[in-house]
Amino acid sequence: MQISGNGQRGRFIVFEGIDGSGKSTQIQMISNRIRDMKLQVYTTFEPTAGTIGSLIRQMLSGKIKIDQRTLAFLFAADRMDHLVNDENGLREKIDQGELVICDRYYFSSYAYHAQHMDMEWVIHANSLNADILRPDLTVFIDVEPETCLERIKNNRSDLEMYEKIDIMKKVRSNYLTAFERLKDIEKIVVIDGNQPVDHVGDIIFREVMKTIPPA
Repeated sequence: MQISGNGQRGRFIVFEGIDGSGKSTQIQMISNRIRDMKLQVYTTFEPTAGTIGSLIRQMLSGKIKIDQRTLAFLFAADRMDHLVNDENGLREKIDQGELVICDRYYFSSYAYHAQHMDMEWVIHANSLNADILRPDLTVFIDVEPETCLERIKNNRSDLEMYEKIDIMKKVRSNYLTAFERLKDIEKIVVIDGNQPVDHVGDIIFREVMKTIPPA
């Protein structure tokens, strides 16, 4: 069943964190727990698997060279398509009462692109997306950058554009700056991801369940 079968709005939960923070693992864990409760959950990610998202992934891998300002706009465009496309747009899913969990959203842009340009510029570039859909909850899994980089290196040999220790430290700092900047209009929880995986999962589950209306 959907989380809302009486015409009420669904819920939009976003997971954020630097690369290697364990977002994908935690999304899978909580999605399984929610499905065990006989509730439907739709999981998705950014950059998307669509045309723009696929182009972005080639840029992140270094296959295509790109100016950082152009890359920031491409992320915003991919995000807009993610929200409003006719096939599986998130705005419509939320309006129809679905629970949507997304791996990254506009806080990722604020954190990563603010390395190269003013954060206010990045926030403005994503303002239309924020107007269309703000998360009911943003879960930030906070893990030490050194730990994240070690995890990445243990899982694959090729590193992407942002997977360098100095960049990862700056991105984490930018996340925290963005959270403070927008704390009055966004619902954000920061979870210590340096703890055991199952313990982190239990904390996240409790926070997410606070956003889901009772049956």
